[in-house]
Amino acid sequence: MNRFIVIVLDGFGVGYMNDAKVVRPSDVGANTCKHILEKNPQLKLPNLEKLGLMDALGEEVGSLKLQKKATFGKAELAHLGADTFMGHQEIMGTLPKPPIKESFMAVINKVYEGLENKGYKVQVKEGKEGKFLIVNDALTIADNIEADLGQAYNVTAALDIMPFKDVLAVGKIVREYSRVSRVITFGGENVTLENILNAVEEKGNGFIGINAPKSGVYNKGYQCIHLGYGIDPEVQIPTILGKSGINVTLLGKVADIVSNEYGKSISCVDTEEVLKLTIKEMNSMDKGFICTNVQETDLCGHRENVEEYFKKLSIADKYIGQIIEKLKEDDILLVMADHGNDPTIGHSKHTREMVPLLISGEKVKKVSLGIRNTLSDVGATVADYFGFTCPEHGTSFLDNIV
Repeated sequence: MNRFIVIVLDGFGVGYMNDAKVVRPSDVGANTCKHILEKNPQLKLPNLEKLGLMDALGEEVGSLKLQKKATFGKAELAHLGADTFMGHQEIMGTLPKPPIKESFMAVINKVYEGLENKGYKVQVKEGKEGKFLIVNDALTIADNIEADLGQAYNVTAALDIMPFKDVLAVGKIVREYSRVSRVITFGGENVTLENILNAVEEKGNGFIGINAPKSGVYNKGYQCIHLGYGIDPEVQIPTILGKSGINVTLLGKVADIVSNEYGKSISCVDTEEVLKLTIKEMNSMDKGFICTNVQETDLCGHRENVEEYFKKLSIADKYIGQIIEKLKEDDILLVMADHGNDPTIGHSKHTREMVPLLISGEKVKKVSLGIRNTLSDVGATVADYFGFTCPEHGTSFLDNIV
């Protein structure tokens, strides 16, 4: 076995899931792929087309045609909602536990005590309705006010005062006492505690947090790790492979949100850059696992910008073609998504959609995988490819394709 490469086109779904009618009614009718192609029927995506994108979609749209020979399927989301973080944990072999939505106020006392018991200097900062914590005069712990309220807590740090590894240690303590889906630990350089405190905003009902862009933490030396509820890295592909000495490289947003203690993780947002990094990694890796997240497709969905989505898909398609050309005899490439983000649906949030599974390799059979009931089937297949027992969740389809 040589290399297994997964490229996640973030937010590129192929049709809303049946349960959306009950759990996310605003997503009924969503079909990111179809609606984008309908808006530009002349759009050419020759490499995704050849991989069987229309076959996964189930119909021809615009200039793109069904293929007589392709290896394709679709996968449903097993996690609740439609979330990039949860989606990637699921891909890596985890079935995340259902989180609880609550403000940081619900756990502030427990977190305060936990940090004090570990020897940290902790201060309570009060707003008009809410409260948050300041730790070692270097970071704040508060609500994430950029996502849906109650979904996450932010640990926002001045990295010139506290190095990121120490910030992460604080984040892990917060995670221990929290039941929300994510504790996001991040920070930047050339930022002071005063800069962070000047970006405090209140959203009512006790929700209070830091406006991250306003604080300046993104401007220089930004580092970030997302800590998820019910996530055990020990049962995920990067740890399973990495502990056994197999090379693991995570590129793009997946580097921020999936634990990869034994491998290489490189954060990157630009589509062309992250796919060039993928090719560079292929050139230097004889055996191993690469997972690349193409984030800008998702960002275009959030902005409800169809024209920009066209452009990012075209760039991705170009480099996917180059990646296919570099596949060795035993290599497998799998192109997929983590959820939908239909820019035409009428709201700017993710959409609960099935995702395509498009597979290429010299020894890969031309078959339909049908509809898989979890993204974790990808992680299980990666484990199987390298000769390991499947991770916590998912069923391998390796025998179906080779």
